[in-house]
Amino acid sequence: MTKDEWIAQIENTAKEAGTYKPFFVNVIETLAGILENRDKAQDTFEKTGGQVIVKHTNKAGATNLEQNPALRLLNDLNRDALGYWRELGLTPKALKAINEESMKARKMDALTEALLELESGNSD
Repeated sequence: MTKDEWIAQIENTAKEAGTYKPFFVNVIETLAGILENRDKAQDTFEKTGGQVIVKHTNKAGATNLEQNPALRLLNDLNRDALGYWRELGLTPKALKAINEESMKARKMDALTEALLELESGNSD
C-alpha cells in the first residue's frame, strides 16, 4: 500500500478503537511511511527468492551464510512499526492499558473537593 493508503487505514483503525486524536497526525504519517517501506522490503524479499539464509562473499573472497539483508530490514521495519502501533493504542495490550486508565476514578485535590461540597451544599 502507499503511504496515503496506510494513513487512511491507520486513522480508520484508531477511530474504530476510540484512540484517534487529531494531534496524532504526525505519528500516523511516520507509521504510514514505515509501513510503506516495509511493504517494499517485503516485495524485494519475495522477488529475490524469499530465502532466509543467503550466501555472502566477503572482500577476502570467503563465502559465508548469513541472514538475508532484505529479511533483516523487513524485521527492523516491523519492530519499528510495532512501537508506533503501541503508541497509538492499536495493540491489544496498549488498548487495554488506555481503557483501564480512562476507567480509573480520578483523585480530586482538596480544593476541588471543597468546591464540590460548597456547590452541593448551596443546591439544597
